Formats: sequence, C-alpha cells, structure tokens
Amino acid sequence: MGAAVCLGCAAIALGPAAALLLLTVAAEPLLLIVLVAGAFFWLLSLLAASLLWSVSVALGGWEDAALLPLGAAAAVLLQELCRFACFKLLKKADEGLAMLSEDGRSPISLRRMAYVSGLSIGIISGLFSIANVLADSAGPGTVGIHGDSPYYFITSAFLTMALVLLHTFWGVIFFDACERRRAGGLGLVVGGHLLASGLTFLNPRYEASLGPIFILTLCTGLWAFGTAGGSFRSVLKCLSCK
Repeated sequence: MGAAVCLGCAAIALGPAAALLLLTVAAEPLLLIVLVAGAFFWLLSLLAASLLWSVSVALGGWEDAALLPLGAAAAVLLQELCRFACFKLLKKADEGLAMLSEDGRSPISLRRMAYVSGLSIGIISGLFSIANVLADSAGPGTVGIHGDSPYYFITSAFLTMALVLLHTFWGVIFFDACERRRAGGLGLVVGGHLLASGLTFLNPRYEASLGPIFILTLCTGLWAFGTAGGSFRSVLKCLSCK
C-alpha cells in the first residue's frame, strides 16, 4: 500500500513536468543546457535563502515559527532575483548564438528559453518540496492515525504539481516582461509567487489553500499562453492537427 501511495503521489506531482520535459525539451541539446542553467540558478537561491535563515536565527534569537513567514517571503524574492539573473545570462547567450549563426538568428528563441528555464525551476523546486513527503508515504505507518488529515499526501502531490506549472508559467511571463521592460508584469509575477507561498500557511485547511492555488495556476497559465502568442485560433489549429 505504501509503495502504491508513493508512486501515485509521484505521478501526480511530477507527471505533467516529466511529460513536458520528454516531449518538448529532451530531444534538443541546447534546451537541455538551458534546463540545467535554470536549475542551477534556483539552487543558488536556495543556498542564499538557507544562509539568510541560519544567520537570522543565530543573530535574532527568535523562534523558528515567528521567522517562518518572513523566511518564506525572503526565499520567494531570492528566487525571483535569481530568475532575473538567469534571464540576463540567457539573453547574452541568445545574442552570442545569433552572432555565430550564418543567418544572424539564434537557433533558440528567447521565448523557448523562458519556457525551459521556468520548467527547470519548477521541476527542481518540486523535487525538493515533495522528496521527503514521498519518502514518508512509502511507509511504514498510516496517515491520519493520530487525528491528522488523511489527505496529506495526495494534497501535497497536487500542490507540488501546481507549483511546477506555476513556475513554468511565471518563467514565460517574467522573461517577456524583462524583454519589454514592463514593471507591472514583473510585479504581478512576484506578487503571484508571494500569494501562492502565503496560501500554503493555511494548511492543513487544504480546501482553503488548494482551491485558490489552482485558480491562480489556471489564470497564470492563460496569461502565459497569451504572452507566448497563443490564441483560441491556434488552439483550434492544434486540435485539428494543422
């Protein structure tokens, strides 16, 4: 039973990301390099957030619970700062590839880089958030036996799936806003990230956190779709295999 729960939760949390990775990224070596770069910058933000947390606890003398909301907000801001650093690096790489090509055009568009970097940040953050949950779900033991919610594992899996998709959408919107110098788009991405992080503090009242996060994911996905140049007509063409 534990193995079934573990595999099921892993499929829910990381299945969509794995499908996107295999279908849209794995076949192109340049996109794999972008994938690694995005994950590297997220790990840098995690390292910076960990150091900031350790220093704050050591110097402030506060309880960990009192620092948790501030720590989560700082971690979000550091992640977005590293996303901006990733954009600057990929922008330089895009210009370099364009100079080396015969026709003066980069073999990878900046929009594709934005999508892949967002996907990589989502995957690595999802892995870090769900790894311990999956380890516990494999057993032994029965969730909820001491009066806790029996939906902990399944809810954590769906929250991780939403987080991975949100990071993918945020990557597309963030890069476009940086390219067009739109501060409003950057502010909405950072605000959406802070909102999603803050909603998790409502757990274990999962109905109060999971629903709004999925609504946010849907709205952000539609926004990213429009930002990438998508339209209802393109959806119809895709469905009709044109």
